[in-house]
Formats: sequence, C-alpha cells, structure tokens
Amino acid sequence: MASSDINWDRLDKTKFYVVGAGLFTGVTVALYPVSVVKTRLQVASKDTLERSALSVVKGLLKTDGIRGLYKGFFTVMTGTIPTRVIFLTALETTKVASLRMLEPFRLSDTTQAAISNGVAGMTSSLLAQAMFVPIDVVSQKLMVQGYSGHTQYTGGLDVARKVLRSDGIRGLYKGFGLSVMTYVPSSAVWWASYGSSKHYLWRILGDNSGEEGTPSLPKIILVQATGGIIAGATASCITTPLDTIKTRLQVTGLEKKISVKQVVKDLILEDGWKGLYRGLGPRFFSMSAWGTSMIVAYEYLKRVCAKDEDV
Repeated sequence: MASSDINWDRLDKTKFYVVGAGLFTGVTVALYPVSVVKTRLQVASKDTLERSALSVVKGLLKTDGIRGLYKGFFTVMTGTIPTRVIFLTALETTKVASLRMLEPFRLSDTTQAAISNGVAGMTSSLLAQAMFVPIDVVSQKLMVQGYSGHTQYTGGLDVARKVLRSDGIRGLYKGFGLSVMTYVPSSAVWWASYGSSKHYLWRILGDNSGEEGTPSLPKIILVQATGGIIAGATASCITTPLDTIKTRLQVTGLEKKISVKQVVKDLILEDGWKGLYRGLGPRFFSMSAWGTSMIVAYEYLKRVCAKDEDV
C-alpha cells in the first residue's frame, strides 16, 4: 500500500543514519547469540559432543558465562555500522530507481514490489560484501575459538594479524565468492519476498485507513512483521547449504587449506545430505527473528526520519 511507504527522497538523511545506528545496534545485541550458536553448529565435527543448539548454549554458559554468547561481538559492531550505511543507502536508492524503470510496464503492485525490492536487496548486498566479509571472517573465528579443535585468539586484532601473516589480504576475503553467492541471493530473495508479501497482505486486509488517510499503526506493524517472517523463512530454506559451506571454509585453521568440494564431501560423509542444512534451525530463527525485528525497526526508523512536511 503506497500510503504506508516512505521512499528515500522523503527522508532526513542525517537523522536516518544517526538514529539508525543506535536502533540496529540494539537489534544486533538482542539477536547476536543466535549467530554464535548457528556458527558453532555448522563447524562441529562428528566427534563434537555439542551437536544441538541447546547443548551449545549450555556449553558456552558453563565455560564463559553470558560473555560466551557474544564472542566476536565488538568486532562485528566495528564493521556493522559503516556496512549498514552502505547497504541501506544502496537499498533505498536502487529501490526508487527500479520502480521508475518498471513504470512503463504497468505491472501489478505486488509484482513491482517483488522485482524492485529483489533488485535493491541484491545490489546493496553485493556492495556491502566488500566490507562485511573481512569482519565475517574475523568474527566467526572468534565465535568458534576453542570449539571442536579451533584455535584460541586474544581478540579481533589477533585474528586479523595471524590471518594476514599466514595468507595475506586474501585470507581476510576467504570465502568471498561463496559469501557473494550466499548473501546476494539471500538478500534478493528476502527483500523480494518481503516486498511482495507485504503488498499481498495489504490486498487481503483491505484499506481501513485512519482519519489521515493512512493505515493504523498496529495494522502497519502487523503487516511488516508478518512480511519479515515470511521473507526470513523463505531465504533461510533456500540459502542454508551455501551458508554452511561458507562458514566451514572461513573458520578452517590457518595451517589447513581446504576446497569447497572437500567441505561438501566432509559434510555429506559426517551427516549425509542433511549435513548441508546444519544450523538450519538457528538460521531459520535468526533470519525470521532478525528479519522481523529489523524490518519493523527499519520501517519505524523511516517514519521517525520522514521530513516534517511529508508526515
């Protein structure tokens, strides 16, 4: 529904970036432990005792307390804010450009939303990977340190120093191709699913606008949250195998060289084809919970940062 959408040209950009940094930091704090659990499950060997999400959580709490659930958190936050700025800027500007390009084709609102959101999600994710992958490599090594035979580190800088010494700058971009193959389609699917499901839900629910000609706030949040859940579920089911392979490749010890083919072989040997879906539960929850929290926070952010004359 167009009346509930706030496009890029209607936003106060300075306010958008400042308020957004705080808002998304809060969401990351809340959901970060799920990423730690997912990553540990994906790299567990067949001899590892902790093979379920609950056992991983118990093990972390027993050895490190609450801090264990936030391994690598500060490294992630260092890179997340600038990466998020690049992602959101590219997302909104590409979405607007895509909608303008689609106007002559007279497509339905749902189809337009799916295509424009999908293209925007794909483009913004591709640009963000250049900054995100090194942060991902370092943070994942911190997440699994001491687990299933993985190396211990003193912090993010220690990881970066050892990776650079061993493999040079290429080491920080280990799995870059797979990251692009994982996150770019995942982002495209997520945003396309969200855009189309949101418009479809509005069509089912009807208008019922308030006095000012826009839908009521509870109704807007319900549609956005439901769209986020649908998008997260769809994207996680499609891209989990690639994410599992990428994670294993990135956290492999510095002394070991391993190929994508070997990672796939090891996973299938250990657990059969379901090995490619290791961590699906936490990833499904993470993408759905993160997606729902993120999109509600994001749409709220856009309402807060809309220029006064447009509110």
